[in-house]
Amino acid sequence: MPRLVAATPKYRHHRASGQAVVTIAGKDHYLGPWKSKASTVEYDRLIGEWLAAGRPTARPPATGEITVMEVVRAFWRHAQAFYVKNGRMTGTADNYKPALALLKTRYGHTAASDFGPLALKSLRASMVESGHSRRYINENVHRIRKTFRWAASEQLIPALIPQALATVEGLRKGHTKAKDHAPVSVVDNARVEATLPHLPRTVADMVRLQRLTGARPGEIIAMRPADIDRSGEVWTYTPAEHKTEHHNHRRIICIGPKAQAVLLPYLLRDAESHCFQPADSEKQRRREVHAKRTTPLSCGNRPGTNRKRRCERAPGVRYSNDSYRRAISRACIVAFMPVELRRGPKDETADQRQARRTAAAKWRAENVWFPHQLRHTAATDIRKRFGLESAQATLGHTRLEVTQIYAEKNQDLAERVAREVG
Repeated sequence: MPRLVAATPKYRHHRASGQAVVTIAGKDHYLGPWKSKASTVEYDRLIGEWLAAGRPTARPPATGEITVMEVVRAFWRHAQAFYVKNGRMTGTADNYKPALALLKTRYGHTAASDFGPLALKSLRASMVESGHSRRYINENVHRIRKTFRWAASEQLIPALIPQALATVEGLRKGHTKAKDHAPVSVVDNARVEATLPHLPRTVADMVRLQRLTGARPGEIIAMRPADIDRSGEVWTYTPAEHKTEHHNHRRIICIGPKAQAVLLPYLLRDAESHCFQPADSEKQRRREVHAKRTTPLSCGNRPGTNRKRRCERAPGVRYSNDSYRRAISRACIVAFMPVELRRGPKDETADQRQARRTAAAKWRAENVWFPHQLRHTAATDIRKRFGLESAQATLGHTRLEVTQIYAEKNQDLAERVAREVG
């Protein structure tokens, strides 16, 4: 019979001593005289702490000290349950994976009490040597500190450990070998227009709508007819889920006449379904392939006859942030990448192939634009025409300082002032 590892530990009688006992995570806890009130109170306390800790089943090491690997495993169970929105695990939990994997690989079998500031600095140095950016390294160091802080709050480790780790400061610009990525920039409207013909029609309309509204990519992806109020001249879209909803912030996106014209054909579907669906793009692709067919219909496969009854990967009901980004990346490659970087000659050697792939990767890093840049572009255009406060209202920020990150300063205005004043 299988062992029920998730069952609640039982209140038992230890006959040799006459005491009550409960075994939690492989350790016996003596509670006091059997069936006494004090023993039941102690039992309830221990079970309450065990439930609050997420029903841990790990047996403590022989030394009696918890290891770093056990801390990582316990925190990951907590993260999977805590970082959840609308029944799905959020990207915040996935962001912890690289830091936890590095921590487990290098210090997994180390006692948690032996993991101090020098060990954390060693991990940080390894990330610098791996070529990661300064911001990425600081974020991962913060996640490691937060992991140990959580473990201390669960009484898995002494509170002195996270307090010591907190003394490790983040890397400062100009004082480290770690590189700094350039901030997210705007994308030129002419470049966006040149990319649109190479996108599926559905994705192209998503790009147009995002550029007109300044919405986040995830807000465009999650759009449903039920979330859009069309009673006024300007429509309003209230996303069912958005980035800051856990802060009790309300997000309302205004949709003007140009954006309405783009969106209208996608509102003629079920109110609870998503407006932009990959299945629509797949149908369009098949129609285009069929239109280019040269084989007579009387010969070869007829449309729809050679499809698998149960395909391994059917089109989803909505795009993801990654699939939206990949579609734009592929379109940029088709529209702008030189042919010699996309494919080499038939007699290409291994060294030539590697050099071409390296050059192609560098080209992609410098020339492919991403959906989030459309938000920066919209913010900059709105700030230039209507001012910073209007950009703040459109983007849904609670602070102007955040809007300034998205909306670049009006260089034309600065140059005009310089001409007249300087």
